[in-house]
Amino acid sequence: VMESLFKLTDFEVRVPLNLNVLDADGRPVVMDLRGALNAWLAHRRVVLQRRSHHRLGKIANRLEVLEGYLIVFLNIDEVIAIIREADHPRDELMRRFGLNENQANAVLDMRLRSLRRLEEMALRTERDKLVAEQDDLNALLGDEARQWSFIASQIRDMKDTFIKVDRRKTVLAEAPKIDFDPTEILVEREPITVICSANGWIRAMRGHQDIDSDFKYKEGDSAGHVLHAETTDKILLFADNGRFYTLSGDKLPRGRGFGEPVSLMVDLPADSDIVKLLRASDGKMLVAASTGHGLVVDMQGAVAQTRNGKQVLNLSGSARAVACAIVAGDMVASVGVNRKLIVFALEEVPEMGRGKGVILQRFKDGGLADITVFDKAKGLSWQAGGGRVRTEPDLSTWLARRGGSGKLPPNGFPRPAKFT
Repeated sequence: VMESLFKLTDFEVRVPLNLNVLDADGRPVVMDLRGALNAWLAHRRVVLQRRSHHRLGKIANRLEVLEGYLIVFLNIDEVIAIIREADHPRDELMRRFGLNENQANAVLDMRLRSLRRLEEMALRTERDKLVAEQDDLNALLGDEARQWSFIASQIRDMKDTFIKVDRRKTVLAEAPKIDFDPTEILVEREPITVICSANGWIRAMRGHQDIDSDFKYKEGDSAGHVLHAETTDKILLFADNGRFYTLSGDKLPRGRGFGEPVSLMVDLPADSDIVKLLRASDGKMLVAASTGHGLVVDMQGAVAQTRNGKQVLNLSGSARAVACAIVAGDMVASVGVNRKLIVFALEEVPEMGRGKGVILQRFKDGGLADITVFDKAKGLSWQAGGGRVRTEPDLSTWLARRGGSGKLPPNGFPRPAKFT
């Protein structure tokens, strides 16, 4: 339920993030999240260096004072005599023991109870700790890798500090995939028959009409493609420019008219024709160009989100896309304009998201006319005219490796060379 709400409501939204900030030099700049985080890390390193230098200064001052104290303990009787008898004890201490002004003032400000033997031991212990800390800080300032390691430990300590307040409730993980189509929720599922004329006029009729029915077309137009679908389907239009265009089944024009030009719904070039009409499903397709090149493509991967469609079959020169077949078997049959037929295994054709593909069939003249994918155990079938379907079970004559030129088809194969 929650996953559905994330998809259908504003519970989960994505927004672009650009931060207007002042950089380390005080200049206003625009940063993305990565840039802001890197700037913050650089700032943390500067802070670490400043704090370390400040601490080193404090340690140096304290060590200086401690050295003065230790001199006092070594000459305690003489120091007491100087303090009691000299007119200017600070100057005399500085002259007699080589103390600086800061050390001399510290000695004069020392309390009498600090002269205990135990206090001397404590001062020596403090001096040793400060010297060790001084060496550690100097080593830290001289090693960049160690500085970043220290910053990382600070961030981990920060996490431990805040996690004690209230443990994070959000689970950071990949978003779960939910098995539903939002279109099916918002659109009532109804069967439709999609009709696209040879000139690219498309419409939908309610219910699944007989595909062989005599549909009406505009004057000068003729039959093109007929497809059974549902209002919740995505309709794929494969054009001879190698692009797939996507239409929503519920958005197709209805009624008894002739429909509307496809070019009003997608950016189909005026010089491009529709090769195939399909329902977008979880299957795969085999697409081919007039040059004999082809590839297998995932049907969902061909669904376009924009009017401009999605380029799947790359074409060069005067080549055009001429065929598209749903993968429903383990063998491929390819026939050329020269009526040469070749049959080979589907596994010889690679699956790609986009590309020129590989050579399915070679031609000395003409080009590729049609392709089909079929089950070897059932044999190769084609429309023989008059609504009859002919099947050829023995394909040994035409069986070869992909890229051959093929041989003449069985007697009765249609003219022009088409499987459907």
